[in-house]
Amino acid sequence: MNLNQLYYFVTLAEYEHYTKAAKVLSISQPSLSHAISLLEEEIGAPLFEKKGRNVGLTKYGFVFLDYVRKSLSDLERGIKRTKSMISDIQGRIDVGYIVTQGTELIPDILKSFQCANHNMKIEFNFSNGHTKDIIRGIKNEIYDIGFCSMDPGESDVDFIPVAEEQLLLVTPKDHPFAKKESVTLEEINQYPQIMFNKQSGIRIILDDIYKKHKLEPNIFYTVGDDGVLAGLVAKGFGIGIVPDVTSVRHQDVAMIKISNLNYRRYIYLTIAKDKYHAPIVNKFVEYVKKNYQLK
Repeated sequence: MNLNQLYYFVTLAEYEHYTKAAKVLSISQPSLSHAISLLEEEIGAPLFEKKGRNVGLTKYGFVFLDYVRKSLSDLERGIKRTKSMISDIQGRIDVGYIVTQGTELIPDILKSFQCANHNMKIEFNFSNGHTKDIIRGIKNEIYDIGFCSMDPGESDVDFIPVAEEQLLLVTPKDHPFAKKESVTLEEINQYPQIMFNKQSGIRIILDDIYKKHKLEPNIFYTVGDDGVLAGLVAKGFGIGIVPDVTSVRHQDVAMIKISNLNYRRYIYLTIAKDKYHAPIVNKFVEYVKKNYQLK
C-alpha cells in the first residue's frame, strides 16, 4: 500500500466513476483500476461495487474511507507544519510561561516583536504551568521557549534574564504587620505561612533564602499560584512571601517590604541547548536578548 493508492481511492470514492476519477488524477483508467485492485487485494475486501456505469463504495469501503481521509489530513497538516518550521518568515512558536508573566511581560514582548517584524506571519501558542513543567516541556520539545524561574540543576537549558521582580510580604489588612513599612524574615517566621508548592520555581528561591538565614518557615498551606496565595491571605489563612505582580496587587491585602531580604526574583527566557530551533524561533530569541536581556 502506498500514498498514491490512497489518494486514488479517495478520488474514486468522490467521483464514483473510473474515467472521471482517472482524468482528475491525470492517469489512465487501466492504471487506476489496477491500483484499486491491488489495494483491495491487500486489504482483503472489496471497496467498490458496480452501480450501472458508475461505482459506489461497499460497506467495507465506507469504513476504510473515513480512516484514509483522517490519515491523509493528518499527513498534510504534518507536511505543512514541518515546512513552516524551516521558514524564516512564518510558522508557529510554542511558548510555556509561568502565569505571573501572562499579563505584563509577555504581552509587552509580543507587541514589541510584532511591531518590529510586521512582515512575519507567526502563530504563537501559549501554555502556562510551573517552572519545572515548563523546563520539562522545553527539554521534551513540547515548547520552543519558556518564560519562568531558574532551576540551577538544569544544565541542558539556557536561562537568559529578561525581567526582575521584588519579593514582598503579603498579610491581611488587619494583621499586626499591615501598618509597618518593613519587617524582617525573623519576624515573618513567627506566623503561619502560605507557601508555594515544590513544583514552583519561586519555592526553590524561598527555600534557599530560609536556609541561608537558618530559619524553618511555619507552613500551613501550599499553593501553585500567586493570586491564589494572596487570596488565601486576604481571607486570613496566613501570611506569605510573593513577587510584586499584578495578580497580587489586585487582592485585598497589605504589601510590606522585607528589610533583610537582599534578593530580587528574576524571570528568564529559557531555551534548550544543543537542539535544532526553527529560524523564526531563533529570530524571536535574538530579538528578546537584544531588547530585554538584563545586563
